[in-house]
Order: sequence, then structure tokens, then C-alpha cells
Amino acid sequence: MKESYAVAQDAKMTDNSPQDRNKAVWLIFFILGLGTLLPWNFFMTATMYFTSRLGGPQNISFVDGATDTNVTGRMEEPHSTYLQSIFNNMMTLCAMLPLLIFTCLNSFIHQRIPQQVRILSSLIAIFVVFMITAILVKISMEPLPFFTITMIKIVVINSFGAILQGSLFGLAGLLPASYTTPIMSGQGLAGTFAALAMICAIASGSELADSAFGYFITACVVILLAVGSYMVLPRLDFFRYYSMKDKAEYLNHEDHSELETKVDLIKKDEPNGLEPKIPANGASHVPNHKSSVLSIFRKIWVTAVCVCLVFTITIGVFPAVTADVKSTIAGKKTLWDAYFIPVSCFLVFNVFDWAGRSLTAVCLWPGKDSSLLPFMVIFRVIFIPLFMLCNVQTRRNMPVFFAHDGWYITFMIFFSISNGYLASLCMCFGPKKVLPHEAETAGTIMAFFLSLGLALGAVFSFLFRHVI
Repeated sequence: MKESYAVAQDAKMTDNSPQDRNKAVWLIFFILGLGTLLPWNFFMTATMYFTSRLGGPQNISFVDGATDTNVTGRMEEPHSTYLQSIFNNMMTLCAMLPLLIFTCLNSFIHQRIPQQVRILSSLIAIFVVFMITAILVKISMEPLPFFTITMIKIVVINSFGAILQGSLFGLAGLLPASYTTPIMSGQGLAGTFAALAMICAIASGSELADSAFGYFITACVVILLAVGSYMVLPRLDFFRYYSMKDKAEYLNHEDHSELETKVDLIKKDEPNGLEPKIPANGASHVPNHKSSVLSIFRKIWVTAVCVCLVFTITIGVFPAVTADVKSTIAGKKTLWDAYFIPVSCFLVFNVFDWAGRSLTAVCLWPGKDSSLLPFMVIFRVIFIPLFMLCNVQTRRNMPVFFAHDGWYITFMIFFSISNGYLASLCMCFGPKKVLPHEAETAGTIMAFFLSLGLALGAVFSFLFRHVI
């Protein structure tokens, strides 16, 4: 009876729901999704800039970070310093560990700290970090202090980024399922934007410091745009309706169930089974109650595990394996050789990942309770051996079976579009498998499993690359 009551209330409120005029709420969630990942994507795009600043006195050139002149006048490849050699591994560790911890933490604190505080403070903190990063581009520093400050910034960015991402997915869980799509689509565009920026920087031949400064300033502008968009959100009728609908349905659901219990108890005490007197408004004063995280997880564990597996498979091979594939049809130092990985790996992945994420705006197949969804997610494991059998260099153990560039690009297209579509589908369905007042918690749990997938993928990437 409780469920039928909730359904009836949902139908009643949906009939009177306002429209999202000019898709304003959809667009704001898209901008917030873009603001969530674009800063970090630009940070990763500038990796060559960071490693160039960690070199010794011999590595002073920012142009390609390419060569040094020895005493004989010959040009040589610079030797990596210790800080340069450990930068990528330390960056992964300092990014994934806080991301996982703070996404998990957000699953519990979101009921105690207001959503507005979590989102705005996260955006402001990330903005401040990127302003400092842009300023440091113009300041000369010794390698060790620069390395330490950079790692601290990575920890801060990913800590607040985890809270921001979890809060956004929790917020989207209050709205119809299709409103998780703009967040995922915005995140997909962030990767595409960063890949295009990388290609433009290569084409222009600009110095690493100049390119990095442009990345960081652009990230600051996008964050400010996200802050402004979020401030507008509570003023829109469509958003206000669904955020209040969540609270109203919670109260109605709790009041009605408590009322039934109260009636049953009073009936037992009434002589001759007379009907008890009930307040005219049918309301009862009940203590505030929230569903436990564990009880909500039991309802959504299939979709949570699915989104975790999607990103474990993806990050397991991208970019650790895919970025080491070499073209077999391009000669050394040709144009296609220079652009092969930026275009075939990063741009193709991000464009089709974005397409897959955006596809859920018009298609939500298979349904949220279909057993086909877990099967489709598990089937993506096939991409791991497919990429490992491409022309990954260097290799010690496995043969090259798919040598031609066409195989690699074809695999990348299906790999990326399936990643975007299935991940977005899981994130849309998770909050819709629970009661409305549990949707925000469900959204944060889904965000935690997304982050868990990223962390597991990063761990497995070392294994997959070593096997090759």
C-alpha cells in the first residue's frame, strides 16, 4: 500500500510539473559537468609542461622538451631526472586516492552538509588552485619545491572534485533520469576540448609554458561560468519543483505509513473495535528519518557495480596501453606520425565518448531492470586483449596481431562510444531504482563507484602494460 501511495502521489505531482523552459536546467547541468572535468583535463594535458620544469639545469627549453646541446655541439635526448621519472606515477596516486576517499566521504556527509555549501565551496577551491597554478607558470622555482607544490595541488583538486562530482550526481538524482545525461555529456566535452587544445598547441609550435598558461586561464573562466550557472539554478521553477517534490514525497510517504501504524495501534486499545479519532488534516508528527546508505546500496548494487566495471576496463587500457600504439603506415617524423596518437587515441576517444554520453538524451535502452545491461558491460572486457594485440611499443611477450592503423581506430571508436553510453546509462538509472527521497544518496553512491572504477583501472593499467 505504501508503494501504491507513493506512485499515486508521483503521478499527481508529475501532472502539474512545470516545463524546463528553453532547456535552461539541462544547459546548467551541462555547464556544471563541463566545469567538473575540464580543469583536470587541462591539468593532464599540461603534463609535458610540468615534467619540463622538473628537469635539471640542462633541460631549460620548453619547446618540445626535446633536446640539449653537449660540449661537442651535438644535440642529444635529455636524460630524465628522478622527479621527472616518478611524476606520472605520483600524479596518478595523488589523484586517484583522494578522489576515492572523498567520493566515499561525500556519500555520508551529504546529509549533514547542505548541497549548496558542498558545490560552491568545491568550485571556489578548484578555482583558487588553478589561479595559483597559472601564476606559478611565470615564477621560476627549483624542481623539488615545484614538484611538492604540484602534488599538493593535485590532491586538493581531486579532493574537492570528488565532492563536487558526487554532489552533482546526487542533485541530478532528484530530477528526471534524462538530467544525468547533461552532466555526463559535459564531462565528455571536457575531454574533447582538452584533446583539441593539445592538437592546436602541437600545430602552433608554441612553447609549453605559453600553452599551459592558456589551459589554466581557460579552466578558471569555465569554473567561474559554472559558479554563475549554479547560482541561477534555484531560481528556475522546474528545478524548484523537483527539489521540493523530493521533500514533499518524503513527508507524505512517512506521514502516511506512520498514520497507518498509529491507527492499527489505537484500534487495539479502543473498546469494541471502534474507529479511533484521527486529526482532521490526517497528519502525524513523526521524527525525521533518513534511509541508511547500506539499504539504498542494496537496491542499486547492480548498476553501481556496472558503472565501476565500465571505468575499470576503460582506464585499464586508456591511455596506459592505447597511447603506446605506433602507426604502421606512417614514416618516421611524418605529419601522420606526429598526430597519430593525439588524433587517433585522444581525439577519437573523447569525441565518441561524448557522443555515447549524449546518446542517452534520446535513448535509454536497455531498461534499468534489464539483465542485458550487465551483459553489455561485461562484454567490454574484449577490448583489453584487442588493444594489447595492436602495435603497442615497446613489447616483450605478446605478438602483434592487429598491426594496421585501421584496426586500432575501429577498436577505439567502439571502445569509446560504448564507454560513454553505458556509463551514462548506469548513472541515469541508479537514482531511479530507489524512492524519491533516497535519490540524492543513490546518486552519491553511484559517483563513488564511478571513482572506484577509475582507481581500479589505474591499478590494473600497470599490470596490462607489463603483460605486453
